[in-house]
Amino acid sequence: MTSQEWNEKTFAKFVYINDIHIHQNGKEICYVITKPNLDKDRYESSVVVESMDGGRKYIPDASMPRFSKGHKLSFVKQSEKKDDKSAELYIMDLRTSTYRKILEAKYIMDIRWKDDRFLLVKGIKKREDEDFIFEEDIPVWFDNKGFFDGEKTTFWICDSESGEIIEEFTEEKFSDALWHGDYIVVSVPHREGGKIQFFKFYDIYLYKDGNREKIFENVSFWAEDSDGKNILFMGKPRKEKISEHNYLYLWNSKELIPITEKFGKNNMKGKIRKSRIYFIEDDRGKMVLSSVKDEERVDVCKEDAWVVDFDVSRDGERIVFLKMTEAQLPEVYLWSATEGIRKITDYNGPVLSKLKPKKAKHFSFRSMDLEIDGWYLKPDLKEGGRAPVIVFVHGGPKGMYGHRFVYEMQMMAAKGYYVVYFNPRGSNGYSEDFALRVLGRTGLEDFQDILNGINEFLKIEKGADANRIGITGISYGGFMTNWAMTHSDIFKAGISENGISYWLTSYAFSDIGLWFDREVIGDNPLENENYRKLSPIFYVKNVKHPILIIHSMEDYRCPLDQSVMFYHLLKEEGKEAYIAVFKKGSHGHSLRASPKHRAKRYKLFYEFFERKLKKYEEGFKVEEIFAEIDGQKQ
Repeated sequence: MTSQEWNEKTFAKFVYINDIHIHQNGKEICYVITKPNLDKDRYESSVVVESMDGGRKYIPDASMPRFSKGHKLSFVKQSEKKDDKSAELYIMDLRTSTYRKILEAKYIMDIRWKDDRFLLVKGIKKREDEDFIFEEDIPVWFDNKGFFDGEKTTFWICDSESGEIIEEFTEEKFSDALWHGDYIVVSVPHREGGKIQFFKFYDIYLYKDGNREKIFENVSFWAEDSDGKNILFMGKPRKEKISEHNYLYLWNSKELIPITEKFGKNNMKGKIRKSRIYFIEDDRGKMVLSSVKDEERVDVCKEDAWVVDFDVSRDGERIVFLKMTEAQLPEVYLWSATEGIRKITDYNGPVLSKLKPKKAKHFSFRSMDLEIDGWYLKPDLKEGGRAPVIVFVHGGPKGMYGHRFVYEMQMMAAKGYYVVYFNPRGSNGYSEDFALRVLGRTGLEDFQDILNGINEFLKIEKGADANRIGITGISYGGFMTNWAMTHSDIFKAGISENGISYWLTSYAFSDIGLWFDREVIGDNPLENENYRKLSPIFYVKNVKHPILIIHSMEDYRCPLDQSVMFYHLLKEEGKEAYIAVFKKGSHGHSLRASPKHRAKRYKLFYEFFERKLKKYEEGFKVEEIFAEIDGQKQ
């Protein structure tokens, strides 16, 4: 392939940055860079430690870097022992760059430093019997984790000097903890009637020397950060619906003070430094980095972009963050009180300058009772030429599109397609009322928003061919693709990925179905007509155009039954349907699956639309597509 070409392997040219931190002194930052290796079918990650005065240090095959409050850095490596998947915790002296191992555990999930000596390590313990799985709780499995098998969250307090575990305690699965002065504040999913209330209700404890003091019970927030005096909580005091927004609240040991409720937009992350609160806010296709103190709000970065992670120095004088746009992958930026914002890294700039990704064009339109945002990428067209259109639908339904990099979108725009996407009702980035309007009505007004958006787009772009429109999406986007293909004739091809076709089995089978589906579709699943009325599987007779269904066997969020049932009935009705099932990969396989898996998926993706919207070919042999990517074209 040439360096200027977008195809199924181009993603492996990029460097992916995550997990960014800044030292409390503001003089050093650390983060993780990951590169896909297609030949070895693995991801290769390194920790980068970067001085603001210049110079980078690389720690190969490492992840999860965390600065102490002094001169140390912790990080994790996977064991190099054969057949041993344990994680190893190392401590580096930043002055000498020497490091040593202090802990080995099967699963290490997070690390929090108290000072320059003691740190809190979060891990997981399971039964792990060789012959069977035994789980009393529901659900029995979880996406990207597999079967729980008696899983408990384990916390170790470690001494970085002696390498000894000073204390160990366990909590319910999905518990989290952070330092609060000499205490540890622990957020534990609330258990009621023998059932854990995942993601909706928590009990909050202060822990010290084996003693627990409950400070909140059955609340809908969890501890996000602490400055040693105040605790910053994320969520809401009491949620009726999981789809409600998350806000930040400050607890000073006497009262809970709302911080971001008044802004009315969903928050993604929060930090507290010297009484100032820093946060990410979803805002109409943007993810904005802001701060607030004494009612004064300051927008640090409110560009047409997504700030996906950040950290703040102890004095608040420097903020390091990851920012991306629809045409740029995340890179590191630094804000300082004296210089403003400057770009620190440009790992992907040289590659992207050759690939020339498209910038999004924004438009808005009235859809019934709401103003809806839409965007599109325009392909390079010859004068008077016309191009097919692909409509992307985000996940959720409380997901959000906008100014973020989506590989498939850029790939298809480069291959000569208009790429169109919207934030229909139910999306994030708007008022809480906007987000909740889809509940109990999934596939109704939200689908009409998409149809109205397509009509508006076709008025704007005369080069778009209204007779060659495809649709695609993952999760809720997969559901909406299934729904669109069964409820409209305008989509001449569809690719449904890890989507929903029958809400009743999703409710009973999915890892979050027992509560999430009840909120999205309605209560009383065995009696509520929505579980039939809003399920695409009952409308397969209406399908008139080809559909490709892609799913991963290890998807426990929208389990495989959803696609297999849909495919079987489509074929039974004589419809043009194809299915590609990957043996591995969780619900987020589009980003987290192995490199070869992703390459095969990308190849399937564009070949299907090429053959159905451009070449008008009959049939679609999945095995031949895979043979091509493996270099074995038949």
